[in-house]
Amino acid sequence: MRAQGRDREIDDLDRPGRNSNGLKPLVRDLQRLLREVDGARSEQAESVTQWSPEGLRALLRNNFPADEVIVVSNREPYIHEHGDNGITFHRPASGLVTAVEPVMRACSGTWIAQGSGSADRDVVDDHDRVPVPPKSPTYTLRRIWLTQAEEQGYYYGFANEGLWPLCHVAHVRPVFRTSDWHCYREINQRFADAVVKEAKTPDPIVLIHDYHFALAPAMVRRQLPDATIITFWHIPWPNFESFSICPWKEEILEGMLGSDILGFHTSYHCKNFIETVDRFMEARIEQESATISVAGSLTHIHAYPISVAWPEPIDRAAFPALRRRIREKHGLSPEHKIAIGVDRLDYTKGIVERIRSVERLLEVHPEWIGNFSMIQIAAPTRSSLPEYKRFESEVRQTADAVNQRFGTGDHQPILLLIEHHVTDAVLEYFRAADICMVTSLHDGMNLVSKEFVAAHDDERGVLILSQFAGASRELLDALIVNPYHIDQVADALYDALNMPEHEQEVRMRSLRHLVREFNVYRWAGRMLLDAGKLRRRIRVEARISRGANIVDLRKPA
Repeated sequence: MRAQGRDREIDDLDRPGRNSNGLKPLVRDLQRLLREVDGARSEQAESVTQWSPEGLRALLRNNFPADEVIVVSNREPYIHEHGDNGITFHRPASGLVTAVEPVMRACSGTWIAQGSGSADRDVVDDHDRVPVPPKSPTYTLRRIWLTQAEEQGYYYGFANEGLWPLCHVAHVRPVFRTSDWHCYREINQRFADAVVKEAKTPDPIVLIHDYHFALAPAMVRRQLPDATIITFWHIPWPNFESFSICPWKEEILEGMLGSDILGFHTSYHCKNFIETVDRFMEARIEQESATISVAGSLTHIHAYPISVAWPEPIDRAAFPALRRRIREKHGLSPEHKIAIGVDRLDYTKGIVERIRSVERLLEVHPEWIGNFSMIQIAAPTRSSLPEYKRFESEVRQTADAVNQRFGTGDHQPILLLIEHHVTDAVLEYFRAADICMVTSLHDGMNLVSKEFVAAHDDERGVLILSQFAGASRELLDALIVNPYHIDQVADALYDALNMPEHEQEVRMRSLRHLVREFNVYRWAGRMLLDAGKLRRRIRVEARISRGANIVDLRKPA
């Protein structure tokens, strides 16, 4: 049974005319228990001295010793591929996978995701399950298969031509087709049915991730009413005027409010969601507690800023050689200054604006011509969609124009690498760079900014960060810019290139302390602590309800 926001009802039990003599001890007991439950999260959070995979596993064992955990995401944690030497596997570069894997390893639960590898079907059993990690299995991966038409409608269509531009407000018109919506709804139901089929208990903990599954929480709720459902929305939530564009806005909101806990990256996105519900649904909203009640069911809205796993440190003495190696790779001198941009090739990332800010820097400060380059790593994504094809062409043309204008025979100011890079290679680029440019036009969080900070064991380097990335609410020692203001970004780039080492060190130390402490395991742990508190509260209320029923039965006829 879902939490029903019973505080008011509990107080009512202690009023005259409500069998107060018989219920007063019960009410006092309930109030004491609920206070203990509500104080549990802060005490447990303080007891986790180090947020790490081991700390997360310990937290899970202590709070959910016999509870079942089921994860739902579009991306799978392991992908099997056919290779020259047989079937191989790899983990995708994903913050979600990094954060959730320790949970699954600790609880031996089930992860439900789309099968996408060329050998994925070859390794599953008759029920589409495969034990993972492949070398030392600790949990189950349940794969869902989509036809090409289903993937086109659900993923490329509604999710990425509709919801993605709608939520990012990135000046790309959302496309909504009824056929895509039907496909999206059907695939959400398929994943929800898989949750029900995989559940071994009537009250599992279900973690549903991202905009691919807005309808799934309510679909699971209808079949597993006692489940604790946590949904995390990894992208921004727009204001209600923007969201009103969606033809199926009420259905989307109803689906998401099937969750017990609904998480966003920032309090601003939480506020936008609550205002959207207030505008389009009949609901009771408690602003102080950030809860929404619809038809007696309560959803808690919380901000959980996602982060990164802290990388293995390297010796500061290794940085000079690493910096030389990256520069030699691109034919640059050891003293050449480098800025790095690392993004998917997506129109929300502000890559074109970033290149134009470099152009403006070289116009205003020509002394940097031949002494500075920006390396832009841009991983291809959704390249079958027209907007993404057009955007890639625009990025290439803009970079070519700047290089023709300011490049020389042995130097280009823009080094454009439109290709996938493995995590270790990206880490090398981060450590070799003097500056990281994150100029997102709109982002839920943006983990590139935190990855750059975590990579700099030398405590040098400058982060230029868009005010429209969620990370800007946390990383206040970055140079915060408006990515649309090309001159402002160029000025920040000039300041970064000329920043004294002692100022770099002060800023970077502060940034590194924050990212290290508020890492990805803390993100996952905070959600689980809130889920644990909610489950304990529900169980206390159930005990009190049973006690109240006993008192009522003892009343004279």
